[in-house]
Amino acid sequence: MKIQHYILLILILTSCQDNSTSSENNAHQALHAIFDAEKKYNETEFPYWSNVKAEQTHPEISVAAYQRRKAKYQDFWQQTEAINREALSTQDRINYDMYRFVLKDKIDQIDLESYLTPISADGGFHINFVYMRSGFQFQNEAQYERYLKVLESFKMYVNDHIALLKIGIQKGKTLPKAVLQDYESYLTPHIVDTVENSYFYEPFTRIPETITADKKADFIKRGKAAIEKSVVPGYQTFHDFIVEEYRPNAADAIGISAQPDGKKFYQQRVQFYATLPMTADEIFEKGKQEVARIRADMEGIIEDVGYEGSFADFIQFLRTDKQFYPKTARGLLMEASYFSKRIDGKLPEYFNKLPRLPYGVDPVPAAIAPKYTTGRYSEGSETDHRAGKYWVNTYKLESRPLYALPALTLHEAVPGHHLQISLAAEMEDMPDFRRDTYLSAFGEGWALYCEYLGDEMGIYETPYQHFGRMTYEMWRACRLVIDVGIHAKGWTRDEAVAYMASNSALSLHNVNTEIDRYIGWPGQALSYKIGELKIRELRKRAEKKLGAKFNIRDFHEVILQNGSVPLFILEEVVDEWIALKLKVEK
Repeated sequence: MKIQHYILLILILTSCQDNSTSSENNAHQALHAIFDAEKKYNETEFPYWSNVKAEQTHPEISVAAYQRRKAKYQDFWQQTEAINREALSTQDRINYDMYRFVLKDKIDQIDLESYLTPISADGGFHINFVYMRSGFQFQNEAQYERYLKVLESFKMYVNDHIALLKIGIQKGKTLPKAVLQDYESYLTPHIVDTVENSYFYEPFTRIPETITADKKADFIKRGKAAIEKSVVPGYQTFHDFIVEEYRPNAADAIGISAQPDGKKFYQQRVQFYATLPMTADEIFEKGKQEVARIRADMEGIIEDVGYEGSFADFIQFLRTDKQFYPKTARGLLMEASYFSKRIDGKLPEYFNKLPRLPYGVDPVPAAIAPKYTTGRYSEGSETDHRAGKYWVNTYKLESRPLYALPALTLHEAVPGHHLQISLAAEMEDMPDFRRDTYLSAFGEGWALYCEYLGDEMGIYETPYQHFGRMTYEMWRACRLVIDVGIHAKGWTRDEAVAYMASNSALSLHNVNTEIDRYIGWPGQALSYKIGELKIRELRKRAEKKLGAKFNIRDFHEVILQNGSVPLFILEEVVDEWIALKLKVEK
């Protein structure tokens, strides 16, 4: 009888296990069927410029198209509602939660008509078109044919966006007038009298020898015609529209809350960019606390270097003393390269896994440099045989302090954006949307954490470089106060400039560029400091609970192993790792 009971128990347990496995498999298949369906939809709805197999050169740009997309996203959302999340594996629960987070943002943005403002203070469709060229490979006829089609369609691409911008004017949803001054500087470099001087002509000067002479001559002829008849007129049309119609009718108030549905729009952007259930007021208060803390640290550096004078005097000293600024663009790039290689040599001490893809140091393209930020990372691609790029802005050298360069390098190159983004691209057994999605709270939070990590790594060599790191941290803390101040509390531009200028050592050129960026991109600036604070909080939690068992390389691997994820997911992942490590090592 006992043997029969044991057999029955085994059969019951096996049946339960089989049912559990079957339920998980069904949920997994249903979830990934949705991912596959959206991937196929996106391939036709949003063709990549460089995709030689695509029929369209760019997505349809119209109100009807956005409403059609919203209906499709809502359908995907309803399909996810039918899936039993609890039946999913740990990794699929991350997939599920992240997919719904990103999908909800797409639906919300269409609901709030964000597509009526397809430009920002330093970006937009016209800037994306400049980036487009660097995404192309020019190695065969098919790639040149595709590039020509993209150039030939640019004028239509511009006109479609202008149609949306005009609707935005009618509805009172525009970029604020304050950030549109001298907006033409983005456009005039592309309005050339001589086609050969166009930024977009350069690929036709290096057509490979594998292409026949006749075909090469044909490409050059068609390229000149496309630039002359589509690209230059397109930029000229957009220039005239900005100057004659858009800027005169743009919003006078700099805060988004003053526009129709603006308060609702801003809170939605706060939730998206923070990826945490925080209110604008909570972020504002957190920002003020961080500003006070960092200010005390900065005062300590001033005392250590023996400077006699006020905080404002020291800031003025840093902004004006020539010893802190590069003499040539090449000198600035060489200094950036030096810090890049110093950091490279330290990485194995702090990371178990490093990306396969290398990166280089390049200047910000001259066509966008005047109103561009200090530096940025431009993503590479193993598939396209393209290295990542750490862009350093060499425009107006007197506003590019060398003491801030170590922090900038840690943030934009390694172990910041290049390491994080390249490792994410190498993730295996992940849905494509996981590899392709970039969430600022995670990505920018990680990069800002890396500035802090640079202190542990011994990258900062002088008190001034330590102060540079602090002024960068202060810069991001000020954003929490300024962004909310502008968009939720009615701050003027002058108030925002004064707050940033009095609390950081950023050059006044950078201060003004940054304030314009916050005005034209509500909420995004919040993500940096919110993300960094959460990652540092999670590290302290892990160090406290694990004690001697804490390993910095393992911690960093846990942070990075899932790619860019919302902070609420990251917290769950770290807590599960801590619990598992404590359980295993008992």
